[in-house]
Amino acid sequence: MAGTGELEVWIDQDLCTGDGICAQYAPDVFELDIDGLAYVKGPDDELRQQPGESAPVPLTLLQDVVDSVKDCPGDCIHVRRAADGVEVYGPDAE
Repeated sequence: MAGTGELEVWIDQDLCTGDGICAQYAPDVFELDIDGLAYVKGPDDELRQQPGESAPVPLTLLQDVVDSVKDCPGDCIHVRRAADGVEVYGPDAE
């Protein structure tokens, strides 16, 4: 497990396949936009549409987000520690 501390998630839209698995697993965190790609959304429910823009991962939804990372066919979901930017789940995680 990644340990405690604030985590944030972002999606690399260049790799997104638009399958929507993430939005099914964690609809409070991910949403498909009209362009057919997935984006993260923040506590304000607004999509974060700038490249690399992240949103916090609510601790109660961490497992759903991690499942999304594991099952994403595009390997485009990244979860990192907010404090130092180290990826803890996703294609670049150690």
